[in-house]
Amino acid sequence: MQQADVLHVLKSILSRPTAPFHEYAVRDAIRELLSECSHVTVTEDAFGNLVARYARGGAGNGRATWAFGSHMDHPGWVRSVEGASEPPAAETHRRHGGFTFLGGVPAEYFASPVLRVFGDFAMWDLVDFEARDDGTIHSRACDDLVGCAAIVTMLRALERSGTEAECCGIFTRAEEVGFVGAVELARRWPLSEGTIFVSVETSVAVGSAVPGWGPMCRVGDRLSIFDHAATSALLSVAARRGLPVQRALLDRGSCEASALQAYGIRTAGISVALGNYHNCGPDFRIAEESVHLADVEALVALLAAVVEDLPNGPDDSGSGLRERFEARVARHSPYIAATTKHFGDPPSPV
Repeated sequence: MQQADVLHVLKSILSRPTAPFHEYAVRDAIRELLSECSHVTVTEDAFGNLVARYARGGAGNGRATWAFGSHMDHPGWVRSVEGASEPPAAETHRRHGGFTFLGGVPAEYFASPVLRVFGDFAMWDLVDFEARDDGTIHSRACDDLVGCAAIVTMLRALERSGTEAECCGIFTRAEEVGFVGAVELARRWPLSEGTIFVSVETSVAVGSAVPGWGPMCRVGDRLSIFDHAATSALLSVAARRGLPVQRALLDRGSCEASALQAYGIRTAGISVALGNYHNCGPDFRIAEESVHLADVEALVALLAAVVEDLPNGPDDSGSGLRERFEARVARHSPYIAATTKHFGDPPSPV
């Protein structure tokens, strides 16, 4: 993986405008970037979600084990549609110039909205992409175009390295209004049973997580806890490869892993720490979101490493936890034998 390619993909995707239900410019950028990969096939479902399948060498035998997913929308203004429900009277701040704002932003940030219009939708009038000397990336829409860029870069890296494996990148629509694209995907799940969906997000750092210290392996969100074996697999690959990663319960919000898990799909999550979440800057001012480039690079490296190291998926025994626990029992067998007279027959040998 080269930093130049990470920046190229980030700029190509983050520079495209987007809003809930208006993700077509981002979709086109993803298609263009993946058209250079001869081992990636991109399909689009009836709702407009993209599924990019990487397959090389017959490693997966037509069954992708890992599917990395991000959403192509960002909170924004959409032109009012006849028959659509309007915000209640208490939320009149969400209406402006014939547009309605869709997405989670507190009312205090709507005092004097300045928009940039793209036909039937609009975004806050902010910088679309800026790579700063301090190693940070600033954009009007890091969430979740950074996740899309990370997955695209990972697929391009697998193509260049000639990795023999099979995996998928999934790019969904309308996440910001309640996981609409993810639900449509789950209803008509296009991948094999047992495929693990890994939500690749940008999220507010909580607890001990620190921006710039590597991506955050998300053990859960505000709605649910994710698959233990899949989460352990992400952490174990990072440790084996020496990649920086932080483990965190990111419960300030929720992500598509919870939505897909509700439909019986195994899930995990990994996020890059996000500044100015949903463009909410200091002093109730709208501002560009930001991420650390080093976190994005580490995220891309980890996704590729998971595919390379665990092409058949995680160790469902718990990444060796059972063996570790049994070894500890065996190590203390002399103490067990010495106290048998107080507790009855000793347990069976390990």
